Amino acid sequence: MRGFDTETVFMTDTITYADFERVDIRVGTIVEALPFPEARKPAYRLLIDFGPEIGQKKSSAQITVHYTLEELVGRQVLAVVNFPPRQIGPVRSEVLTLGFEDETGAIVLAGVGQTVPNGRKMC
Repeated sequence: MRGFDTETVFMTDTITYADFERVDIRVGTIVEALPFPEARKPAYRLLIDFGPEIGQKKSSAQITVHYTLEELVGRQVLAVVNFPPRQIGPVRSEVLTLGFEDETGAIVLAGVGQTVPNGRKMC
């Protein structure tokens, strides 16, 4: 691979496939996005529909740089649904919405390239 420098590749601890299978990553559709002024860092409160098996779950996401509240509703996102809930100020976040840091550290949501049924598991 051209330009590949093995000295600068960031490696994390190796996990087994069984470890990966324990992380339940599902797709869901944002049905509600609200301001979250009580958060220490700029964030939104999200309500995400994961289909009939899991239902609707709340999440807090620091995604205010790249997304407006209006454009989030109807968007499909990926989230870890089997972490324990976490209290973030007055919000009980029930899932971890996934994303990646851009070059400035702002979060870009992880998603799907085509619409899939809510609740489908990442495989």
